[in-house]
Order: sequence, then structure tokens, then C-alpha cells
Amino acid sequence: MTQAPDITAKSWLMIATLGLVWGATFMVIELSLRGITPFWLATARISFAALLTLTIWRIMGGRIWLGEGSAWGALAVTGVLSTALPFMLLSWGQQYVTSGFAGVSMAAVVLMVLPLAHVFVPGERMTQRRVLGFLIGFAGVVVLIGGQAFDTTGAKLEGWGRLACLSAACCYATSSVMMRKLPAIDPYALAALQLSIGTCVVLPAALIVEGPPPLPSSETLFYLALLGLVPTAAANLLRVLVIRSAGPVFMGLTNYQVPLWSVILGAVFLHEPLPQSLLLAMILILGGMGLSQYGALKRLFFAGR
Repeated sequence: MTQAPDITAKSWLMIATLGLVWGATFMVIELSLRGITPFWLATARISFAALLTLTIWRIMGGRIWLGEGSAWGALAVTGVLSTALPFMLLSWGQQYVTSGFAGVSMAAVVLMVLPLAHVFVPGERMTQRRVLGFLIGFAGVVVLIGGQAFDTTGAKLEGWGRLACLSAACCYATSSVMMRKLPAIDPYALAALQLSIGTCVVLPAALIVEGPPPLPSSETLFYLALLGLVPTAAANLLRVLVIRSAGPVFMGLTNYQVPLWSVILGAVFLHEPLPQSLLLAMILILGGMGLSQYGALKRLFFAGR
């Protein structure tokens, strides 16, 4: 039986780390795409991360038991929805939509998780305070991104591109809830198996859509290794740990942080201008996060008093 979410100080530290890591990932992806195509970029990220996590898992013993065959089926579906399918949908969709729309789509993940978790996950009830907090946080993301979130590119396939981005968000939301309900399993095993399943899907897809892989330069190989190591392998393990302990709704808070960190890091390292709405957006995002998790914060700060 799935236990109620256990949100601790460690949980908050993990989602803060994930927000920072995934916020910085956009810069590395932009650099990587100078030397490799989108589907092969996704393949390189996932396969490198799968190899790394499988190696760590084997060193630690490499044992897994899921019981009934249906659990293995759920694991396979979760692996596809967590990595391969959303990576491919976003890679394809972002050719036809603005980056702002893609950012809002990812921020909408938590709004999709809310009703799913309410129905399927014990302890993840939709309260008025929680819903209001997440709506305020989402508004902060929209304020941060600005009008470009709803600008049109004029591309013939823009409608399908937007559907692809929203479908990727739905994949992340569904996989988070499914992952929470999987039987007890070592997190290293879960991360390794999900990435391995993702590799088995994205590799043939890249061959079919983009043909043989290009020969990347040493610089591109460095960026691919970095993407595979940090935002894919290490971050995927953190994601597993957060969902399995604190729950999918709490994990969704990461999606509000990603665009915030992306803007801040872009200004620091790429000398991009900071939007005038940054302060207001930060207040809304952090305020919404705090309101949605008021009960967890109250227990964290006032426990034992």
C-alpha cells in the first residue's frame, strides 16, 4: 500500500537542486544542438545516463524484485513516459512553438498532477489552499515568461507543436503518479531500469526520424556527457527519490523553479537581460509554493516546539 507523502528538509533541498540543475540544462542543450540533431541528442543523453546508472546499480548488487508481472508492465510504461516519449515530443514540438509556450507547458505539469494524484495517490488530496497555491505559482511563471508565452510563430504545424509540448507535460505528470504507486524497489534500480527502457525506445526512433547519427566534435561530446551525467542520470535519481518519498505533487514544484533559474543563469553566464517582471514573478512563484505546501512547512519549522 502506498504510504502518505513524507516531506522533510531533505525533500526541499532535493527539489531546489533539481530546479537549479534543470534550469541550467537549457544552456547546455543550446550548445549541444550546434553539433547534433534533436533526436540523437535525446538518445545520447538517455543512453549515457542509462549506462552510468546501470553500472552503479551493478556495483551495488543489481538486484530487483517487483512481484507480479503487472508491476513490470507498469515499470515499462513509466520508463517510456518519464524519458523517451516526452524528450521526443519536446524536441519535435519546439521546432514550431515559441520557447515561452514550451516553458508554460512544463510549468503546467503540476496542474495536471493535482487531479491525478487526488484520485490515485493516498494523502495527495486537492485542498483549496493547495490548488490556490499552485495557481499562484503558475501565474508567476506566466509573468516571468511574458507575452511570448502566447505569441504565435506562424508555423504551419504550430498547433501540432503545441499539442506535442502539452502531451510531453502530460507524460511527466502521469509517470510521476505511476512511479509513486510502484511496489517497493531500490531507487538506483528504478532509475537505471527507466533510463534503459527509454533508451530502447528513443534509439530506433532517432534512426527512423533522423537517420544515422552525425559524428560529433569533441566539444559536443563533452556537452553530451555533461547532459547525460548531471541533468539526466543524477537528476533522474533525485526525481525518483522525491516522488517515492514526498510524492508527485511535491515533485511538481520543481517545474515552477526551472524557468526562474533559466532566466537568472542566462543573465549571469550568457549576459542575457533580466526581465522587469523577475521580482514579481519570484514573489508569486515562491509565495505559491509556500502556500501550496503550508502544512509541510508548518510541520518542518514547528516540529517539536
